[in-house]
Amino acid sequence: MKDKTLPAHRSLRDFSVPVLPSSPLLPKFLARRLACFLVAICTMLGFATATFAQTAKPPEAAKTQDAAAPLSHDLSGVWMQYPEGDWPGTPGMNTVNQRFRPPLTPWGQAKLDAARPLVGLKAIPGQENSPSLRCDPDGPPKLLNHPNPFEIVQIPGRMLMFFEEQHIWREIWADGRPLPKDPDPSYLGYAVGKWEGDTFVVETIGFNDKQWVDPYGNPRSEQTHLTERYRRLNRETLELQVIIDDPKSYTKTWVSPPKLHKLEPGWEIAEWFCVLDEDKVYDETVRKPAGGLNAPKQ
Repeated sequence: MKDKTLPAHRSLRDFSVPVLPSSPLLPKFLARRLACFLVAICTMLGFATATFAQTAKPPEAAKTQDAAAPLSHDLSGVWMQYPEGDWPGTPGMNTVNQRFRPPLTPWGQAKLDAARPLVGLKAIPGQENSPSLRCDPDGPPKLLNHPNPFEIVQIPGRMLMFFEEQHIWREIWADGRPLPKDPDPSYLGYAVGKWEGDTFVVETIGFNDKQWVDPYGNPRSEQTHLTERYRRLNRETLELQVIIDDPKSYTKTWVSPPKLHKLEPGWEIAEWFCVLDEDKVYDETVRKPAGGLNAPKQ
């Protein structure tokens, strides 16, 4: 929409030189002087209009382009996912979306059957066996699925991610290196990233099978190849899509829809460590009594 507060941008071609009527009362030399004077006035008006149009507030289209340009490859900031979950009243733990999970392999089904998550339809109070209860460090994509903030910091050749949960930090190489051939299995895996247009694509391999891909017990094997696609839609919004290729656990690639995250410029990443003593107190006073179990202390 055109900004009506700005004058139209005109060139000198828009100003015509007046043609003075000949009159016996107006000497020719005065007519020429008056014509020159009017030309000068028109020239100054044209210059002033053009100058004002260049120094005034730019049109909306130009302003949008200028604002978007520095953001296209800038993912830095503290981000928090939008709260909408798959069920009303639940937090937004659907960056890895169960509704789009492909069928499980026999190995994957056995792993899921043995899982007793803290949340979801399979949760049984007092019987949970989530790796988080042992203070095992979370890794992607589970870290990306929990409704907790993370911070992105970009430096030459690398992108760093700092997660509030368990105070975990992650390194993504962006210096052009390929994925390693045979990395040692780890909780976080080995990650490399590159820009594809306005999307930062991260590929990670080298996971261990000690963690789940989400809080609901879906498995993650050592064959997992994880792809994350980050795209900054505007200053306030980051889009993240998670794609899981794990042929040991799932019969097809698991493609979740993009999930939106909101920039929180006033937030700081808090200290949140997993402490076993505190976890045991929670077990004995809250978790096990909630399930009606009289499990012996370990």
